[in-house]
Amino acid sequence: MSYAIIGFGAVGQALAHAFARKNIDVAVASRRPPEALAPQARAIKPTVVAKSLRDAVEADTIILAVPFWEHREVAKALPSWGGKTVIDATNTFGVLPEELDGLPSSAFVAKAFTGAKLVKGFNHLVAATLAADPIVEGGHRVVFLSSDDEDAIAPVAALAKQLGFAPVKLGKLNEGGALVHARGRTWGQLIFQDLFKKEQ
Repeated sequence: MSYAIIGFGAVGQALAHAFARKNIDVAVASRRPPEALAPQARAIKPTVVAKSLRDAVEADTIILAVPFWEHREVAKALPSWGGKTVIDATNTFGVLPEELDGLPSSAFVAKAFTGAKLVKGFNHLVAATLAADPIVEGGHRVVFLSSDDEDAIAPVAALAKQLGFAPVKLGKLNEGGALVHARGRTWGQLIFQDLFKKEQ
């Protein structure tokens, strides 16, 4: 399984640190050319490799860590996203619900990524918390996952566990997933909640 993080701002870098901590290879890409990202990527760990967007989207699993509306530009990188999993880590605070055709933000994003399995995840924690070691006080930091494709959640949950997090499945995007979606000027009730799951 290959992974790429698209977007190398605070959230993208936080996720890169999470991969690096577990020695999992990950490509990173942004609007900037790879040579501009390379020093920062190498400084995290040699397993974090800067690539062009075109090369990065060859990965099996792509994490979107871009400002919300930039997802449309990322989606244009491939004519079809069949066989790929896209993890939507974006937030839409300040985006009016009518701009999203009344859909949950991730369902709106999913329309752009034709053929992909889309999972909402890794979006409810601030970057500094996301970058920190998720194993705390005998427990694991929770990440919430939701998707309209039940089969898509399992591999993303496995990745979250591999990274040291405790995945909690919230069901479909418009059901439990609504708890981690920003709508207009309000945040979902679970956004910014830093929760831990104790070892059983």
